[in-house]
Amino acid sequence: MTFSQQELKEQVAKAAVDYILPLLTPGSVVGVGTGSTADLFIDQLAKHKDAFRAAVASSERSAKRLTNHGIAVLDLNEVQTMPVYVDGADEINALLQMIKGGGGALTREKIVASVAERFVCIADESKVVAELGAFKLPIEVLPMALQSVSRQVAKLGGQAQLRQGFTTDNGNPILDVAGFSVADARSLECQINDIPGVVCCGFFAKSPATVALIATQEGVKTLTV
Repeated sequence: MTFSQQELKEQVAKAAVDYILPLLTPGSVVGVGTGSTADLFIDQLAKHKDAFRAAVASSERSAKRLTNHGIAVLDLNEVQTMPVYVDGADEINALLQMIKGGGGALTREKIVASVAERFVCIADESKVVAELGAFKLPIEVLPMALQSVSRQVAKLGGQAQLRQGFTTDNGNPILDVAGFSVADARSLECQINDIPGVVCCGFFAKSPATVALIATQEGVKTLTV
C-alpha cells in the first residue's frame, strides 16, 4: 500500500500530538505553526484540548483554526515560555536546519519558536534534502527596501522575485529567492538578516528544530542531531 502525501501529513500530525502530550500539563501553552501540515496538527491537537491551557499561533490562519476548535489563543506577549512549538517545513536537512515561509508566516514562526523549549518539525519525506536551497528562500522585507534588498541578495548569488499579490500578517511583502548554493545555511542566514530592510529570512539554521518527525512510506521516523 502506498500512502498519498496527504495521508503522510495526517500520520505525522497525529504522531506529533502523541509526541508532545507527555510534555504538557493543564497549565501549558502550545506553540503552533502555519501551513497545511500544521492545520492537520491543530485538528488532532483539538482532540486533547483538556491536556493544556492555551496556544500561541504564528499566523492569523492558525489562530482562526485553533479558535474554531475551541482552543484559547494567547498573544505571545502574555507568555514567558512554552514546552513545545510544532510546525512544518518546506525543506529540512540532516542537521534539522530548515527553509520555511512558503506560507508567508516565517517571521512570526521564528519569533514563536524562540520562546519554546523545543521545536518539533513535522513533515513528509519529500521535504528532507541533503542540502537546502532547491526551495526558493522567502525573505520578508520592508516595502521601501524591496529594490535595495534585491540588489544585495544578488551580490550573494540569489535572484529575488516579488511574491505577487501577497503581504504577510505584518503587512510586508516577500521576496522569493532562487539560486543560492547553501553549503553553510547558518552563515547565509546571518548575512541576509543583516541586510538593511530585511525583516526575516526563511532559513531556520541558527536555531534549527530540536527533533523532526518525518512521515515515510514505512512509518513516521524520528530524526535528531
